[in-house]
Amino acid sequence: MSTIAVAVLLFGALAGGFVSGLAGFGTALMALGIWLYVVPPGTAVTLVLICSVIAQTATMPSIWRSLDFRLVWPFLVGGLAGVPLGTMLVAYADPRLFKLCVGVLLLIFPTALYFDRRPMAVRFGGKVADAGIGFTGGVLGGLAGLSGPVPILWASVRGWGKDERRAVFQIFNWTILTAALCVQAATGLITRETMWLTLLVLPATIGGAWLGARTYHGLSDGDFRDVVLGLLFLSGVTLVWSSIGS
Repeated sequence: MSTIAVAVLLFGALAGGFVSGLAGFGTALMALGIWLYVVPPGTAVTLVLICSVIAQTATMPSIWRSLDFRLVWPFLVGGLAGVPLGTMLVAYADPRLFKLCVGVLLLIFPTALYFDRRPMAVRFGGKVADAGIGFTGGVLGGLAGLSGPVPILWASVRGWGKDERRAVFQIFNWTILTAALCVQAATGLITRETMWLTLLVLPATIGGAWLGARTYHGLSDGDFRDVVLGLLFLSGVTLVWSSIGS
């Protein structure tokens, strides 16, 4: 591997780790497009999955005291129940169409929430609604690798504080991504090449996550809200563009 390729891999790891440490999600959003320049798509996707789990695990101690399992468990139960259904739907549904629909959703709602500066505290449905949102995220995760956007958007309108929101969707994403990683490992999709690349980018991933976590603690509640909405909007742009382009 050339020096330029190594530099691109390290830069992608640093960027992905930073965003994950800052917002609790977004490794794929930042790293995947960079890594695709130097590694095949299958390897890049698996590498993103591994680095997402590593980055979120590395920053877990910084949010642990804010974690309220009474808020998190409905999302986890729903999400884990939804992943197998989403996986089964791969053979029958069109993941590209789902990506397009979710992308449009992420263009409309984060924009509306950004310009509506009034505090929101949606109480509709309670824990049943939270479990339903988690289930939707699990289905989309199994179908198209999109476990995060819907639960993250939902947590943003629940009226929770910065730390509560961050804890909910980071634990949710970590659980779903870890489950997906275990499935890939069991099916032999994690190759020796991927493991060597993981060792190569591991320091940059952890370092980026540490820097992102330090930045997160300096954000106000409103600033964190804007960062999350901005990343969701950018995810929507990426999903719509890739769906139309393909």
